[in-house]
Amino acid sequence: MVDVASRLTNRVQVSTDGLRLYVEAVEAGFGGDVDWATIVKSYEGEALGEGRYSPPRVVSTEKTVMVGAPDKALISTSYVERQNLTMRMNMRRFTRLTNAFSKKRENLEAAVALHFISYNFIRKHGTIKMTPAMAAGITARPWTMGEIVWLAG
Repeated sequence: MVDVASRLTNRVQVSTDGLRLYVEAVEAGFGGDVDWATIVKSYEGEALGEGRYSPPRVVSTEKTVMVGAPDKALISTSYVERQNLTMRMNMRRFTRLTNAFSKKRENLEAAVALHFISYNFIRKHGTIKMTPAMAAGITARPWTMGEIVWLAG
């Protein structure tokens, strides 16, 4: 059994795919104070029948430690990909041909901030039966939109 108390640190664990741009981004964001690994997936090259689409099957994955000592069991891009999907589905600003598409950076930043504060502090999640902020011990109860507006004022 893993001793949870001994695993709590101030270090962040980051998992990315193999895109080279992440080298500079992780360095700029965290310096050396991060546990970072890449996970590169290889897919089968089987062509599907005409008119049929399904994602290709993953045939192998390669995990590479880039900085620090990331927990290999936690190296995954699935969490961030799921978060990206949730964000795109909840905020149509990321869909170009809608009337909600942000043309100004300030409007996009405000919308993203509202999404994340609502997602983490207001909305109870079905799997954990509470808000993520409650699960992390940041707050004892869900916040209201009125409290968020008061804080922003």
